[in-house]
Amino acid sequence: MIERNLFCLGLSGFHRIVYREWPGPSGAPTLVCVHGLARNARDFDVIAEALSSRYRVVCPDMPGRGNSEKLADPAEYAYPTYLADVAALIARLDVDSVDWLGTSMGGLIGMMLAAQPGNPIRKLVINDIGPFLSKAGLERIRGYVGLDPTFPSIEALEAALRSNYKTFGPLTAAQWRKMALDSAWPKPDGKWGFAYDPRIGDAFKQGPLEDIDLWPIWDKIRCPTLTLRGAESDLLSHETAEEMTKRGPTSRLVEFAGIGHAPALLSEDQIGVVRDFLLA
Repeated sequence: MIERNLFCLGLSGFHRIVYREWPGPSGAPTLVCVHGLARNARDFDVIAEALSSRYRVVCPDMPGRGNSEKLADPAEYAYPTYLADVAALIARLDVDSVDWLGTSMGGLIGMMLAAQPGNPIRKLVINDIGPFLSKAGLERIRGYVGLDPTFPSIEALEAALRSNYKTFGPLTAAQWRKMALDSAWPKPDGKWGFAYDPRIGDAFKQGPLEDIDLWPIWDKIRCPTLTLRGAESDLLSHETAEEMTKRGPTSRLVEFAGIGHAPALLSEDQIGVVRDFLLA
């Protein structure tokens, strides 16, 4: 694995994003993996390692997350910025096409990219997100995104993660500890905070939340698509997921029992579903 930097241009000037790359075999196809709203590239370490025997895998920290720089203007934490950044990343990778794996926010970025004329997406995997986002799920996310807590220890930060992301399903103690270490930024006096700019939550504070309808975007996608869903997800309903199999790219749907938003892609059954789709 190699960590690299890329400078991207936004409305307020340049900002640096960091991405992790597993080079894979010579001539291997490229897979880009993009994380959720308050997460970072380290969420894909396990699946990237598992797929690196067949793929060049690239996992960016989106701006304001992980090792990437914070944006000067929090209003730029928005999809036009993210789309411009991933377009610059794909140009840097110097390939004609990429496969895409996106969790939550990363799935929406993939959908928006795949809906563009002449886009480079060959296959699209979207993890527990879709063209209709429920108000209830958005309100749950608003309950923790954008807060800036301080924790006296990694153990305390891990306890908060377990509460915020209990919908990820049954993770092992080792998996929770890795997630905690990957989610921590050091603060003064030896304390810890979450590894994201709390201002990414500003958009959730601007008035009441409503359902979001993105079906016109979905209907423009033409590439082979796989939708993953936690069977107990409050952000992607079963009804919406089923409708996704009938229109637009007529996605294949796989649901995982006992999991909400979103499957963590750490278990062999989840990784296997993604692997089989991409390599089919």
